[in-house]
Amino acid sequence: MLDIKFIRENTELISEAARKKHISFDVAALVKVDDTRRELLKEIEAKRAEQNLLSKKIAAFPGDRDTLLEEGKHLKEGMEEGEEKLKGVMKEWQTLMLQVPNVPDISVPEGDSDAENQEVSVWGEIPKFDFTPKSHIELAEMHDMADFERGVKVAGFRGYFLKNDAVLLNMAMWQLVVDLLTSRGFSPMFVPSHVKRETMLGTGYLPQGEEDLYHTQDNTYLAGTGEVAGMGYYMDEILPAEKLPMKMLAFSPCFRREAGSHGKDTKGLMRVHEFLKWEQFILCEASHEESVRLHEELRQNAEDLMQALEIPYHVVVNCGGDLGQGQVKKYDIEAWVPSEGKYRETHSASYFHDFQTRRLNIRYKDPATSLGAGSEGKMRFAHSLNNTALATPRALIPLLENHQQADGTIKIPKALQKYMGKEFIGK
Repeated sequence: MLDIKFIRENTELISEAARKKHISFDVAALVKVDDTRRELLKEIEAKRAEQNLLSKKIAAFPGDRDTLLEEGKHLKEGMEEGEEKLKGVMKEWQTLMLQVPNVPDISVPEGDSDAENQEVSVWGEIPKFDFTPKSHIELAEMHDMADFERGVKVAGFRGYFLKNDAVLLNMAMWQLVVDLLTSRGFSPMFVPSHVKRETMLGTGYLPQGEEDLYHTQDNTYLAGTGEVAGMGYYMDEILPAEKLPMKMLAFSPCFRREAGSHGKDTKGLMRVHEFLKWEQFILCEASHEESVRLHEELRQNAEDLMQALEIPYHVVVNCGGDLGQGQVKKYDIEAWVPSEGKYRETHSASYFHDFQTRRLNIRYKDPATSLGAGSEGKMRFAHSLNNTALATPRALIPLLENHQQADGTIKIPKALQKYMGKEFIGK
C-alpha cells in the first residue's frame, strides 16, 4: 500500500507503474473516491464540532432547553447519516487502495512476462556429459530417494515422498544455509505457515493471489513462504532504530495450489503443493539507497549458496510484467537443469520500500542520522526486502542432475560432505 498523499501528488507515476507492470488500475477512480471520502470527513467533523458547541450551550443555558435539544437531535441524526455513508465510501476506498501498484525502479526493463527478463550475470560451467544425463526423477528412483507413485496415492496430484539420501541431502543443505547466514548476522526463526488474513493482506499476497492460496475453514491461510509470518511478527510495532537493519532467516513448511500452472511440471519436484523453505528477509531504514544495497547483499548470499553447491546458474532482472504488485525490483536466480537443457528458477530476491510495512504498520522513530537534520523523532515506515535462501525439495533437481556421474552415482558437493559423511550417493 502506498501513501494516499503520494498517490494524489503522483497520479501519472502510478498510471505508468500500472502500465509497466501490466496491472489494470484506474488511479483517477481512486482519486474521485478519495475526494468523496475527504468531503464526508470534513462534513462529519464540522457537525461534530457544532454538536460539541451546542452541548456546551445546553449545559450553560438557564432557561427552556427544548429548542436546543431538538437542534441537537437533528445534528446527531445528520452526523449518523454521514457516518453511515462514509462506511460505504471507506470500503470502496480501501478496496482501491489495496490495488495500487508500487512504483518499479527505473532500472526494471520493459516486458510482458518472464520470457523477457534480462540476464545480468552467469556463474559456473554447464556440464558436458559423455552420456545421456538422467532426470532428477530417474536418479531419485534409481537410488531409492523418492517415491512419486505412493506420494500421489497418499497426497494426490503433485504428491511425493522423499527418502534416505534425499532426506539427508535436504538436511545438509539446510545446515549449510544456517551456518552461512547466521555467520552474516541473520537470526534464524521457525515461523508459522498457518496465518491470519490480515497478515496475507499486509505482505501483499491478498487480494490478488487468492487463487494460489489454501484457505482454511476458519478464514485463515496456509502461506507459500516464511516471509508472510516473518513480516507479521513485527506487525503494529515500532522498531528500535538503532537495531536496523534487522536481518532474519525464516524456516517454514510452505503451501501453494499452483493454480496457474495447469499442465506444467506435472511430475517430479519442480512444482509441488507442499515444500520446505528457508527465507531471508530484512527490515531497514526508509532509504532507497539502503534498500538497493541490501537487495544486492541478499542476492549475493543466494549466489554464494549456489556456488557452494557447485550448481551452474545465471541471474536475471525481472521485467515489469513479471513483477508483483508490491515489488520495486526483483532478481531471479535460475539453476541449470541438464535433463531440460535450460535454466529453471530456484531463488527470487525482491525489495518493496514501505509497501508491506505501511500495510502491516511496522515503523521506527527516525534518529535523523541519514535523512538530514530536522527529522529527529519523526515516525517512519521501515523498508522491507526478502530473498529465497533455499527452497527444498526443488534445490535437489539441479543438485542431483549436475553432479551425476556416468555410472549413475551422484557426487556430493564438497560443502555438503561434512554433513553427509560421504562423497558419493550410490557407491
